[in-house]
Formats: sequence, C-alpha cells, structure tokens
Amino acid sequence: MAELAKNPADISMIPAEEKQIPPWKENWQSFYKNKLAVIGLGIVIFFIIIAIIAPWIAPYSFKDQVLADRMQAPSSKHWFGTDDFGRDIFSRVLHGARISLTVGFFSVLGSVVIGTLLGIVAGYYGRWVDTIISRIFDIMLAFPSILLAIAIVSVLGPSLKNALIAIAVINIPNFGRLVRSRVLSVKQEEYIMSARAVGMKDTRILLRHILPNSVSPVIVQATLAIATAIIEAAALGFLGLGARPPEPEWGTMLADSRNYITQAPWTLFFPGMAIMLTVLGFNLMGDGLRDALDPKMKN
Repeated sequence: MAELAKNPADISMIPAEEKQIPPWKENWQSFYKNKLAVIGLGIVIFFIIIAIIAPWIAPYSFKDQVLADRMQAPSSKHWFGTDDFGRDIFSRVLHGARISLTVGFFSVLGSVVIGTLLGIVAGYYGRWVDTIISRIFDIMLAFPSILLAIAIVSVLGPSLKNALIAIAVINIPNFGRLVRSRVLSVKQEEYIMSARAVGMKDTRILLRHILPNSVSPVIVQATLAIATAIIEAAALGFLGLGARPPEPEWGTMLADSRNYITQAPWTLFFPGMAIMLTVLGFNLMGDGLRDALDPKMKN
C-alpha cells in the first residue's frame, strides 16, 4: 500500500477509508448534514446582508417623522406599517439589524478575548492565580446576568456603547471558566509535558499548543452567546438603558410601542419577530457547530 501511495497514478487504488480528509472539510460535512444548522446559517447570513445594505434598500429614513401617517397599518406604501411618530417600521427594522448585530458581535468578541486570556492564565499557572481569577468569576456569576448588566449601565450611563460594554463584561466568566476547564485537561497531555521538558517557554506553549486545542468549544459558545447578547441588548433597550432615540434598536422599538399593543399590534410584532428570527438563527447554527466540532457528539 505504501508503494501505491508513492505513485500518484495509483492514488485512486487506495481504499477510501485510508485517505486523509482535512479536519475543516470533515467538520463542514458534518455541519452540512445538519439541516437545521444550515437553516440557522442561512438566517444569520440573511440578517448580516440586511444589516450591510440597509441604507440602500430602506424605502425611508429611519428617523423621518410624518405625523399625518402615524399608526398606519401595513400597506403597499409602508410594508410593516408606521409607528406613533409616523416613521416607517420596515425601514427602522432594517437599520435595527445593524445595531443589534453590532452589539452582539462586538460584545461577544470582547468577552472572548478577555475571558480566554483569563481562563488560560488561571488554568495553566494554577495555585493563587487560579484561585483569585476563579473567585472573581464566581462573584460575577452569583448575580443574575441582566441585573449585573443593568447595574453596570446605571453606573456608566444609558447609551448603546455602555450597553455593549455591560454585555461584554457579564459574559466574560462564561468564556473564562470554559477555557480554564479545557486548559486544565490539555496541559496534562504528554506533548505539553515534553515541551516543558525540552525548555520551551510558557508563552510559546500557550500560543502553539494550548490555545489552538481550546478554540473549538469557544467558537460554539461564542455563536450561542451572540444570540444571548442580542436578547440582553434588546432587554436593556426596552428598559431605556440601551440605544437612545431615535436609534432604531429593536428593544427600544418594543418599548416605544408597548402602549399601542391593542391599537397598533404591528408596531410590536415586526421588531419582536426580527429578534426571534435572529436569535433562532444563531442558536440553530451554534447547535450545528457543537455537533460538528465536538468528537463526542459525532459519535
């Protein structure tokens, strides 16, 4: 068999089970077989495209007020109707996708960077370093996440930027503990001990061996965390602690329309549906990534 492998002309004679499939291709094949995950990916891509091209496809400006058109039901002129200020809800929902996805992506990115750094340090060095970092995580997790976010925004002041910071902070312990548990397992492997034995520096071990072997669960958790971050941003906006008027953040739109639920239900339905579909897309995609990247789930 080895002789056949040396001859490119005879490579087709090697049994399929002996051919090596790149890990990324194997993971993609596993992900693609999960139809719900593919649907979730499609929903996420759809909203990302909407967020990018919103200024060019929105029929009206998201802040134009036409009081003569206030509280109009969905029609050919206003597909999603208008709100109490006569603003086109369809245009506001399109622009709101940009705000919600921005908050979701960048808040989770900050959580991943800081949480991964703290988790690696705590898991690799252990002892008093691990104790201090772990106790900080425990204290943060002792508070309900939304209450902690409200407290942070109350201190910093209501704004979209501060809401993003608050959401990033409350998610740090989740990534920190996930990475810490992974590092505690990986650092006991023989190749890590061999690297230490030959005098390899800790920084090189962390970057070349431990970090790459801890990425998979972080990717899955980050995808699911984006969905949670979008809900938390909407909750802060609903409470008046997120985006400030006239920014068309979906949670703020729900808060502005809650007094008209019987008179104009479309003012709540379409922003709420946008939140639901976006969160559903990220959750389905996250479940698919978990099944594709976790060897235990494959089996």
